[in-house]
Amino acid sequence: MSVGAVVAIYFVVWWITLFAVLPWGVRAQGDTADRVPGTDPGAPARPGLGRKMLATTVLAAVVTGGLVYLLTSGAVTLDDLPMPFETKGG
Repeated sequence: MSVGAVVAIYFVVWWITLFAVLPWGVRAQGDTADRVPGTDPGAPARPGLGRKMLATTVLAAVVTGGLVYLLTSGAVTLDDLPMPFETKGG
């Protein structure tokens, strides 16, 4: 597997993981005393983006490592994956 393919897989996994991690520990300003005037009450009081980006990076690295291992070890091949538009027969 080429380095470019691994980077592309990591990029996609990183973004998917980011959207899964973003809701972790979010408390709305309306639920806390940290309300900033002029903002929506549903806006996060303390988003903690640094910790979430670090968690995203670590989780994406683990998931990408697992995917690369599965694809390079031969445990899963592209022939094992279902092809949604493949026609049987001819």
